[in-house]
Amino acid sequence: MASESPSTGGATRGLRARATASVQDLRQRLGHLPVLRRLAGGSELDTGVALAQGLVASLMILIGSWGVGWLATTQQSVFARTTFLNPLRVESAGVVTCTVLLALGSMLLCRAWLRLGQRGGPHGCASLAAVRNAVLLWTAPLMLTFPVFSRDVYSYLGQGRLMHSGLSPYENWISQLPGWFAQGSDSLWAESASPYGPLFLMAARGVYYVTGGVPEAGVVIFRLFAVGGVLLCLYALPRLARHLGSDATWAVWVTIANPLFLLNMVAGVHNDAVMVGGLLYGFLLVYRGHRFGGVLAVGIAISIKPIVVFALPFLGLAMLGRDATLRKKLGAWLYTAAVAGAATTFFGWASGLWFGWIKAAATAGSAAFPYAPVGLLGLGIGWVSTLVGGDLDTTANAVYALFKILMVAFIAWLAVRRTTGPPVLHCAYALTAAVVLAPIIQPWYLLWLVPLFAASRVYDGGWVRFWYLLSMVLVLVGVVDQVSVAQWINLTLVRILAGAVGLCYLAYIVFIDPKTSSLFALRNNTPRRDGATSP
Repeated sequence: MASESPSTGGATRGLRARATASVQDLRQRLGHLPVLRRLAGGSELDTGVALAQGLVASLMILIGSWGVGWLATTQQSVFARTTFLNPLRVESAGVVTCTVLLALGSMLLCRAWLRLGQRGGPHGCASLAAVRNAVLLWTAPLMLTFPVFSRDVYSYLGQGRLMHSGLSPYENWISQLPGWFAQGSDSLWAESASPYGPLFLMAARGVYYVTGGVPEAGVVIFRLFAVGGVLLCLYALPRLARHLGSDATWAVWVTIANPLFLLNMVAGVHNDAVMVGGLLYGFLLVYRGHRFGGVLAVGIAISIKPIVVFALPFLGLAMLGRDATLRKKLGAWLYTAAVAGAATTFFGWASGLWFGWIKAAATAGSAAFPYAPVGLLGLGIGWVSTLVGGDLDTTANAVYALFKILMVAFIAWLAVRRTTGPPVLHCAYALTAAVVLAPIIQPWYLLWLVPLFAASRVYDGGWVRFWYLLSMVLVLVGVVDQVSVAQWINLTLVRILAGAVGLCYLAYIVFIDPKTSSLFALRNNTPRRDGATSP
């Protein structure tokens, strides 16, 4: 491939410089307008500017969700029986407007997050309190959105309905329920065993019973559950980071204030926030000397999402010194297994599901997801096997089983090494293996891992630039992939619109914006602290 000529490179740099100067000049002009001064100007030391921009972004997402967020169409739905949202949901102009608001708002929230990090990161000026305020301020409007970025909350309700009907979600499917599709569940999970633990399924049954199956009421309760998990993360993560010698402000900013976290956990109503919060709190309690409480917290997290069981060996190691003998390790592991096992047994008994989650977790993978390399590899090898008379599902499942064995072997090796590594960091490695080597990967699975890495140390350079970019890309993917429109509106065109709008703003943030583009430069990525006027 021919290299870029000096004249072409100079023209490109000149064009970028002119675009940057024009943007900066426009912002300075807008900063003099009283109505826009708070959003378009302000001191470099003023975190309120980033907080205000993030609030506006969250409000844009809120309004956008009313037009293209997920809604159930069952007769029990409050909004399905009303017409006041029709201009936004069934008219092309309303759908287009809401799509643009959702895409722009999501990218603007990413920019506000980056700017807050420049002021509040390890080289910044903001306090931990300012980052916490950002989380709370940006979360408030998201609590009123229709579900966006995911409709798993309707699957939660469907599994609660299964439980209410006396059926086990580990052995029966949502598709066995009459009218299940109108209740909003994704057909991808309609014939899959539940991946959740008995405590969460028992809670889902309670939500279905209390709400009478009204989907909007169920969404509200599950969202409060998710926000509780966010608050638990907000409590545990900075304290754990301080104990481990990391930067508490940076850890909270890079993880919890991250739009990928807030949009998936709050707007997307995922129970992962409680799982992650329980895991972080468990480690915090163990390091504070409350071993029983710490293991119990992780046992509760396992009863919400069983994947956390892989954290137990490292929770046991957190009770020991770096050079603990294998005998002491075995003692710690027996203790964690006994306490966590007692907790999961109790919830299994109380729910009537006992240990059905073990089989469901072991056989997960029937719905390989396009983000998962192992899932695609299994399907690819399975397809090749059909050319010589093999069975696709049998071959694919054999591939999945092989990688699960490799994953368990890797986690066991991490745990039994002669010299114990940092337990939280090695727990992050273990869960990373559990995610990467699984046949199903969802974007928010990364949010299980990042808090553990951030609590262990402060990262810099290429890794953080990659995380900034990956976070924004996954936010945009969520917007494009999860818009919900009426059947007579062309979904493909709506997705193209969302992608184009979001991608243009993403490119602006990375390449043109005079403030955020410096974060993605290969050399100087230290935030400015000169007090210059800045949005």
